[in-house]
Amino acid sequence: LEAERRARGPDGLHDLLLRLGDLSSAEIWERADPAQAVKTWIPALEAERRIVSVPIAGETRWIAAEDAGRYRDALGVPPPPGLPEAFLERVADPVGDLVLRYARTHGPFRADEAARRLGIGPAPVEAALHKLAESGRVLEGEFRPGGSGRECCEAEVLRALRQRSLARLRREV
Repeated sequence: LEAERRARGPDGLHDLLLRLGDLSSAEIWERADPAQAVKTWIPALEAERRIVSVPIAGETRWIAAEDAGRYRDALGVPPPPGLPEAFLERVADPVGDLVLRYARTHGPFRADEAARRLGIGPAPVEAALHKLAESGRVLEGEFRPGGSGRECCEAEVLRALRQRSLARLRREV
């Protein structure tokens, strides 16, 4: 993981969860510097009600408290009691928000990969991807070598991948 994307303190961990969405404790450890500090960051943020643990896809994951309403409405995850009402307000398209966040933080992917991550069936993910593709936020195609069927990629992620690929090819020449 690139050094500038690592969480370097409790505030950085909170920001990471806002940017990436739900992460397991192991995934947080991989993204923290120093990793062993996670042992104190998570309890401190949880005590401050800035992050909460929720069950997703058969495992415990951490989310930013601000996302509690979104995860409740998209995945049926019950938020813990005591969160501010502002964090529990309904959003217009909770599944679409989570799918777009997944797309912004992953390279090309298939709908079933995002559905597995979110612990839901592929139909709501497909519907969200269709809406995102219509708006131009997500592009559809076969992006990976040896790809199997339709893949999706967020437009900015695809642009960055293309730029990196071209830069690598130029260096090789």
